[in-house]
Amino acid sequence: MRLFPKLLLPLLTVPLAVSGCSALGLGSKTSPGTSGASATPNPGDPWFVIATGSATPSPQPTRPTGSRSPVLPPVTFLPADPACSVSWTVDPVLIPMKVTPGTGKLTVTWPRQYDSDYRITAVKQPLISGAQPAYTWQYVPTPPGCLATATITGLKKGVPYIVWLDAPNTGYEPDGTRHPYSGRSGVVYPL
Repeated sequence: MRLFPKLLLPLLTVPLAVSGCSALGLGSKTSPGTSGASATPNPGDPWFVIATGSATPSPQPTRPTGSRSPVLPPVTFLPADPACSVSWTVDPVLIPMKVTPGTGKLTVTWPRQYDSDYRITAVKQPLISGAQPAYTWQYVPTPPGCLATATITGLKKGVPYIVWLDAPNTGYEPDGTRHPYSGRSGVVYPL
């Protein structure tokens, strides 16, 4: 007996599922006041409505007659300082510099950057065990022009030196990194 209700329910729902709402009398019939059009299109009804027309020519640009005015005004350049035309290969880390030995002195030249002041020193390079001798910085104010020059005096002839350059007040790039703020030479010997 229990098998009968389990089979009866699926057998009754199958005709309802197959025939849809029309089995209950809710099917789509033409309503009063409408023409006989149904919700489903008849075979042969066009999917697209195409309107016929005529081709039109593409527009042509008109060209003005006569001469055209220049787009940009003429450009003139200010006279350049010959020192600014010195070609430097700037390393992204170190400020490039040129060291010229003299009698008991070293003359140092480097490109001025970003209105910074500078300091330089010459550090002796012989091998010494233990504590290294102290060195002193020489202050160089912000120079005018493109190049900065300073001379370190009081050096001993034939002694190897390395010149250190420091620019403590350089600014920063837009990404937050500092402009080059130090430089160093190779080993140099005063005359």
